[in-house]
Amino acid sequence: MNEITDQHKHLREDVRLLGDLLGQVIHDDRGQVLFDAIENVRKMAKTGRATGASTLGDIRELVRGLDDETVLQLARAFHQFLNLANIAESHHALLNAEPLGSQLSRTLDLLRQRGLSDEDLLRVIADLDIELVLTAHPTEIMRRTLIIKYDALAARLKEAGQSPEAREASREHLHRLIASAWHTDEIRRERPTPQDEARWGFAVIESSLWRALPELVRVLEHALGVELPADACPVRFASWMGGDRDGNPNVTAAVTREVIMLARWEAAELMLRDLEDLIDSLSMQQASAALADLAPGAAEPYRAVLKDLRTRLQATQAWAASPSDDSWEYARLHPDAVLLDDDWIYARLARCYDSLRECGMDVIARGPLKDTLRRVRGFGLGLSALDIRQNAERHTAALDEITAWLGNDTGQRSYAEWNEAERVAWLSSELEGRRPLVPEDWACSDDTREVLDTCALLAAPAANSVRCYVISMAQAPSDVLVVALLLKAVGVQRRLRIVPLFETLADLNAAADVLDRLLGLPWYREYCDSEQQVMIGYSDSAKDAGQLAAAWAQYRAQEALYAVADRHGVTLTLFHGRGGAVGRGGAPARGAILSQPPGTVEGRFRVTEQGEMIRWKLGQTDMALGTLETYISAVLEATLMPPPSPSAGWRACMDTLAARATAAYRGVVRDTPAFVSLFKQLTPESELGQLALASRPARRKPTTGIADLRAIPWVFAWTQIRLMLPAWLGTDEALGGVEPNDRDTLAEMIARWPFFAMQMDMLEMVLAKSDRNITELYIQHLLSDPQEVELAGTLLERRDRLVESFLALRGEQALLDENPVLKQNLTVRDTYLDPLHLLQAELLARARDSIDESTSERPPAYVHQALKVTMAGIASGLRNTG
Repeated sequence: MNEITDQHKHLREDVRLLGDLLGQVIHDDRGQVLFDAIENVRKMAKTGRATGASTLGDIRELVRGLDDETVLQLARAFHQFLNLANIAESHHALLNAEPLGSQLSRTLDLLRQRGLSDEDLLRVIADLDIELVLTAHPTEIMRRTLIIKYDALAARLKEAGQSPEAREASREHLHRLIASAWHTDEIRRERPTPQDEARWGFAVIESSLWRALPELVRVLEHALGVELPADACPVRFASWMGGDRDGNPNVTAAVTREVIMLARWEAAELMLRDLEDLIDSLSMQQASAALADLAPGAAEPYRAVLKDLRTRLQATQAWAASPSDDSWEYARLHPDAVLLDDDWIYARLARCYDSLRECGMDVIARGPLKDTLRRVRGFGLGLSALDIRQNAERHTAALDEITAWLGNDTGQRSYAEWNEAERVAWLSSELEGRRPLVPEDWACSDDTREVLDTCALLAAPAANSVRCYVISMAQAPSDVLVVALLLKAVGVQRRLRIVPLFETLADLNAAADVLDRLLGLPWYREYCDSEQQVMIGYSDSAKDAGQLAAAWAQYRAQEALYAVADRHGVTLTLFHGRGGAVGRGGAPARGAILSQPPGTVEGRFRVTEQGEMIRWKLGQTDMALGTLETYISAVLEATLMPPPSPSAGWRACMDTLAARATAAYRGVVRDTPAFVSLFKQLTPESELGQLALASRPARRKPTTGIADLRAIPWVFAWTQIRLMLPAWLGTDEALGGVEPNDRDTLAEMIARWPFFAMQMDMLEMVLAKSDRNITELYIQHLLSDPQEVELAGTLLERRDRLVESFLALRGEQALLDENPVLKQNLTVRDTYLDPLHLLQAELLARARDSIDESTSERPPAYVHQALKVTMAGIASGLRNTG
């Protein structure tokens, strides 16, 4: 306990230091009046949290007397305070983290104790296939400009260490960095383009992952006590940035083409930097005959081979800098001029590596050259594998237009009118046949042309970094066959992975049957070549049925999918579409992996890393190394020492809980007349659209209901008012209705079943982040309709009853009693979050009062900007908001 207390003490000291410096910056910029207002609000908020007596009323009176510009600066100040607190918290998390490699060593020792030999471990490690997919989902609210400034601030804190002398010496530098952040606009003025999002992803690779990957393998080697082959690469990276077009009209075939070229330029740049260092260092003359054949007569054969590679990479980079149609055709016609094949560059680097070892220079071979070999395997000439994602409805619409045009082949009805059996029969016939589906110059609608153009670009050699085509809202085997036919129709000859994504509760329940019928089709069985990937949707299923019911459906779907794949003799990889928030499947990586159904990991794990979680988990090399080590150790443990299968009693209990939770959740979200209006009035859902978070719209379709609202703004909006509704609604009735004689079963499930234990851990965390007083503040400011007020009060009462039920179940007196570090961190943040919530509620009221529907008059500029700052600040303070 003393150690935890000391950690809190050092953290508070750093938060105080950074806060004092920010205060000085604000005083110098805005003067004593604003400085005093900030201090008064901060002290009142701190006193309120410390004493338990609400001071929100006093703060509200103070804020009501401030003009709009002062409110904006007040919001900016507390936003910045939270950002600095987050930096200090992350810094101390790294300082207090266990040494790198400890997780792996502990896991390997545990596996050895269970009887696994080193040979067994090496065999499993050699086959590890872990892939993190970076997505541009709009939960990263901070501008990249500020991220760079804050990264510099974090680096300075790290350099300063813990000594007071070093801290004092760094004070001026920290002061300058904080001033730079304060004088920078926190909010994006324009939405990023898909290309901007891709560049942000590339920046994470360049600044962090490029260095982390080879270091990670060295950590693994040290933990194993053996040297791994040069091509060992247990973790790889992929991206949806520039490829995810589901509901995003801004991602077109032309945009995807440009992103592919941007990635190739960046990959060439990073590899050229590696090559320059290798050319400088590999001046040896002694070489193997195999290497000498690549550089006949060269006095320094390693340099000769590397310089040739450099020339080819420079040409490739120059080609990638001009992403025109002609450049893609040039690559097809001149395969020797442009590097597109990872194996080609790897083979030449490997020849250098093998030569050094053959000539007794192992110590040199194991250095930067081996790092570069692993980067070629991990990143390649495409920098990261790119997924294409499109909604199944778009493919159906394209086929409907095609079959209507074909006419005489399909009768009077078109594709959309056929039943599933008719679709599968026709698609299978077309896939097995030779005729072209449509002529190249077919005059179709713009939407169908875009679908065909997207498929067509995948036929180009330069698009070989695209390896998966993900189908959102997949519901039937025909959804997969359609994509296969469209790819064939435009000349794609390679076997691209076609990945159905099952998202709603009904789709998850039917997923195994869909896969069974799909793998039973002879043409597709040959096409998939005994390997299949299926994506599990966490966000939309939770929005459809509530968190608890969705989690159980995901669990059962995985079990059933693996049973089907095993029966067909197919290797199945599950792709987990997790978000950062609990309402979107968010959970610590280790707990998420170890809670998967036994036998469903098998050394293969693919998962999305989304939004702000990319920055928190992968944005700095040290963080990335810890994250990647966690993934490897957890996948190893889940593969070789899987959790127990749930007993029949546990399953029956979960079935009952899930059914009760679904009914309760839908009873509110779907069947309560006042709910939609409550959601729009009580939360800043409408105002979230003002934040230029991402290139993609908040809704799949231009409707006003809940159904077409994306899961991210759905979770984001409830988080802003601290009700956290998507993460617990339904679970309250499920747990509250447990009979006394069933409580022992639940206690046993928590103690012995990692899946259920993780669900309860995540529920506790989200309940701790919820706050009745804050939600009531929004109710007071924003609701006037009696039905809405009554419904909001009912939801608060349900949240309170859930807390009571949860504490009774866990045998705890207060939330997070067993997690004092998180409890303390939340306490630190609440001092700055409380004023932001109050400011947001006040600003929402001002903004809505100022809107004149008859004249389309909008809120004053300061109100508009301040409101966006509060949304950004609350998101920063709660961290996993989407």
